[in-house]
Amino acid sequence: MTESPPLAIDVHGLRKSFGPRAVVQGLDLRVARGQICGFLGANGSGKTTTLRMLCGLLTPDAGEGTCLGLDVRKDAPRIRRRVGYMTQRFSFYEDLTVQENLDFVGRLYELPDREARIAAVLERAGLTDRRSQLAGELSGGWKQRLALAACVLHEPELLLLDEPTAGVDPKARREFWDLIHSLATEGITVLVSTHYMDEAERCHRIVYLSGGKLVVEGSAPEVIARSGLITFVGTGEALSEASAALERAPGVESVAMFGQTLRVSGTHRDTLEQALRPWRSRPGQSWTEEPPSLEDVFIHLLSDRRFAA
Repeated sequence: MTESPPLAIDVHGLRKSFGPRAVVQGLDLRVARGQICGFLGANGSGKTTTLRMLCGLLTPDAGEGTCLGLDVRKDAPRIRRRVGYMTQRFSFYEDLTVQENLDFVGRLYELPDREARIAAVLERAGLTDRRSQLAGELSGGWKQRLALAACVLHEPELLLLDEPTAGVDPKARREFWDLIHSLATEGITVLVSTHYMDEAERCHRIVYLSGGKLVVEGSAPEVIARSGLITFVGTGEALSEASAALERAPGVESVAMFGQTLRVSGTHRDTLEQALRPWRSRPGQSWTEEPPSLEDVFIHLLSDRRFAA
């Protein structure tokens, strides 16, 4: 019998409220060491609050568990020294150079051989030629590389990345993710929140939060298969008219335009096909059934009232 891999994150029943607003409500989360786990959910679903509890910046109101084998309630200072946390917004000094920012971080962690570590992380992040450039002069993609370099400078065992590529161009996003996968091959665990489905598909496992609760988890193919979603794709003329009508039709749970195609999904085949029947016979339109994509499932979950945040 194959043993389960050791866990980097193992928490149960986490709760956090701010005043009367419950942000995280009884969250259970387990992430294996060396795994890249995608954290999905609508804005306000509790992703950022969860990340901050896991890295010791917030104390849970209730719940228990471990992060890197340390108690999330009692060992926050020790957890912070072994975790790299990257915030949504660039949080380094824009009037310091790339090198100066990394030197500042190295001093905070009291790192030995600081200059050698900085040189190594600059090389790895492709920042060596920009070491003397002011951080405020970097483009969005290079700022994210600097932020990631600062996160890994102290050689953490776990990275918590909060929408790290928001607003970054596709080439920079791909290069950033190549770097994440390179780190994961060395045994670093990554929990990364994202709204990009192509990024979610690059994760070993994804979890979907809504209303501060975990409602779906598994690999991308597993999540798609368990959704029970049926998807038809329309091409041709008057798709905007079809979209407006189908959004109100019984049996249709999500409607989304993707370029020149219209994707229509539901979980009850008979009522879905009945809703589509007038449009499938419309001249100038063609409809085919296709396997649902992760994007279809994500839109479906966002629209599902059971999971309304």
